[in-house]
Amino acid sequence: MGWTEFCIAFVAFFLSHSVPVHPPVRGALVGLLGQRGFTIGYSALSLAVLSWLIGAAGRAPYFPLWQWAPWQNYVVLVAMGLACLLLALGAVRPNPFSFGGTGNDRFNPADPGIILLHRHPLLLALALWAFAHVLPNGDVAHVILFGLFGSFALLGQIIIDRRKKRQMGTEWDMLWSQSRQAPFRFTTLSPMRVCAGALLYGLLLWLHPTLFGVSPLQ
Repeated sequence: MGWTEFCIAFVAFFLSHSVPVHPPVRGALVGLLGQRGFTIGYSALSLAVLSWLIGAAGRAPYFPLWQWAPWQNYVVLVAMGLACLLLALGAVRPNPFSFGGTGNDRFNPADPGIILLHRHPLLLALALWAFAHVLPNGDVAHVILFGLFGSFALLGQIIIDRRKKRQMGTEWDMLWSQSRQAPFRFTTLSPMRVCAGALLYGLLLWLHPTLFGVSPLQ
């Protein structure tokens, strides 16, 4: 299949991330599946298409742009540690400023957690994952794959900010102004979530050889 599968997988990825969240489609799906069912289904679809896309990049014709060097792995290991921490601190918590927030009506601007440091922790984690993986994967297919993912994560933050400001009006400015005034405390980072991030990091290191055929510790 070569480049054909890679291109088809990319189109499927972007369609799977744009069509279900289009307001009329999302409303119909939430009405049919419920909010929880929609979230689970959307997450499962996203992971399935992402797995296909990564596999398709590995099966695409190999055209190297630069050589692999051991130091590149160390950059990925550090970046992925930060990405796992961001995922653990930002997932399944109130966040009216970005996607993935749960119970946003319970958001407390006096104790915003990781949102005090960044409004879009999940997208920032995605950007770290993507751009770090460009270094040890210096062939055309993987540079396109991870480069577009990283760019998509950065651009998504701008798009979501604009959409949320339009939807929330003056409430967005009020909540963000109050959140920025909250004092930073290390307890804000939640020790349990930090431990969850460390466990996720260890799990990814353990599973990486099985899922992707190469150990990041080599």
